[in-house]
Amino acid sequence: MSEGEVFHEKQRLELCAIHALNNVLQERVFTKETADDLCKRLAPQCVVNPHRSVLGTGNYDVNVIIAALQSRDLAAVWWDKRRTVQSLCVSKVQGFILNVPSKVSLGIVSLPLRRRHWLAVRQVDGQYYNLDSKLKSPVCIGGEAELRFREWAGLGCD
Repeated sequence: MSEGEVFHEKQRLELCAIHALNNVLQERVFTKETADDLCKRLAPQCVVNPHRSVLGTGNYDVNVIIAALQSRDLAAVWWDKRRTVQSLCVSKVQGFILNVPSKVSLGIVSLPLRRRHWLAVRQVDGQYYNLDSKLKSPVCIGGEAELRFREWAGLGCD
């Protein structure tokens, strides 16, 4: 399969969590509206919802990602980066959603700030792809050996 045939949503607002979910599922399942609904269910009594940006532009937390996956009868398994990737049983993993540091920019001006950013990695037809929504298109990582060798911290878009 070519990179052009791999489903890849591009970054909009602060919706990287939604893009990572859709990219790992390889179809548009979740929207800002469904994520906002999950936020309301997670914190129904809160005036200011702790699971998303106060500005309403996204920036969803891990609880929204977990709830979204559960709504599709999928489970998230928290992986501590101190554990070796060699112990991963990748044949049982549908995809990876990583939270990585990312530079902040306003247009072409890069600011001296770093924020957290969600991105997806998924196998499609035997090849793993970096499906970061900040990328112009999916980037092929390679097979399982290349995935295990890849420095996971280097998957972030700087």
